[in-house]
Amino acid sequence: MSNLKQIDSTYVAGTYARFPVEIVSGKGSLVYDENGKRYIDMGSGIGVTAFGISDDEWVKAVTDQLNKVQHMSNLYYTQPCASLAELLCTRTGMKKVFFSNSGAESNECAIKVARKYAAEKKGPEYNTVITLKNSFHGRTLTTLAATGQDHFHELFQPLTPGFVHAPANDFEALKVLAEAHKTAGILLECVQGEGGVIALDPAYVKAVADYAKENDIILMIDEVQTGNGRTGELYAYMNFGITPDVVSTAKGLGGGLPLGATLLGEKVENVLAPGDHGSTFGGNPVACAGAVNLISRIDEKLLAEVKEKSDYIFNTLKNCKGIKGVSGMGLMIGIETERPASDVIKDCMAAGVLCLSAKTKVRLLPALNIPMDVLKEAIEILKQACAKEA
Repeated sequence: MSNLKQIDSTYVAGTYARFPVEIVSGKGSLVYDENGKRYIDMGSGIGVTAFGISDDEWVKAVTDQLNKVQHMSNLYYTQPCASLAELLCTRTGMKKVFFSNSGAESNECAIKVARKYAAEKKGPEYNTVITLKNSFHGRTLTTLAATGQDHFHELFQPLTPGFVHAPANDFEALKVLAEAHKTAGILLECVQGEGGVIALDPAYVKAVADYAKENDIILMIDEVQTGNGRTGELYAYMNFGITPDVVSTAKGLGGGLPLGATLLGEKVENVLAPGDHGSTFGGNPVACAGAVNLISRIDEKLLAEVKEKSDYIFNTLKNCKGIKGVSGMGLMIGIETERPASDVIKDCMAAGVLCLSAKTKVRLLPALNIPMDVLKEAIEILKQACAKEA
């Protein structure tokens, strides 16, 4: 480990505060370090490995495609790309899909679609996009501008113009911004993940969706972290009874391979014409083959299990010693602890459980199919870490 740490610090850009653990193998929700120590993975690569590590069906789908063709330019057709687009549209009612490689790219596409639609329908001056304070939409200059957290903006000025931020769950404030600016679109996360795992109020989401429809403003839902079964529905917006114009997603879609998707509803399905947008690796046949396998398996039975496991976590942790509150939805959970979250995470790691953080909270994003006995073991260890005296 010491040699690896030295090589990493010498040659890898220092953008990550890594934990002092080298993960060398794993299966499902269990991973192992270089010394053979076992950990329960409650982070799933920040919501990426939706069916855990080295899932047999996903590995077979990916490997079978690797043995056919690993990449082909988007100038040609490939079956996995078309099949995944059909599956996503069939499951959501959306009409078209643009594939990219990441959540930030899927949001970039959404923003471009909203602006092009507004420019053609209302005029190029209609280019403002409203997002929420405390949101997170990516790390490109444009998606940083969309992110409603000032500390992400400080080092990279000037950011892309045309973004304003409304406080979450305040419809009147959002309406004031929409009327003060020539607005192309509204971009929301139904559960603010990096902002502290906070679910939006359903009445607020419905009011925003109705307002956007009434005023021909493109409603975009960022499902990068919340999507692909994470909240107990295929996409989080389905918990809120709305139909967005655009849905962006990534993370759990690829199961561990880079893959983003921007789903386009009926209003905007034909906004992008040949040459308007593109991606060298978007729709990669290997990544799409894996995603077809995953999305096909996120069925009603699995989603019911996600909700059951979510209920177990919420009910077990509420009112526990050292825990102030539990937030989130499905298997996207934030825990406000009396001790610093970093200390709780460190103690969990020492006891064999890998957790994440979000703002001041401990964050849990376990695999959707984590076995119940493994989940219970992890939650018991977390409870003990939270209950320790400061």
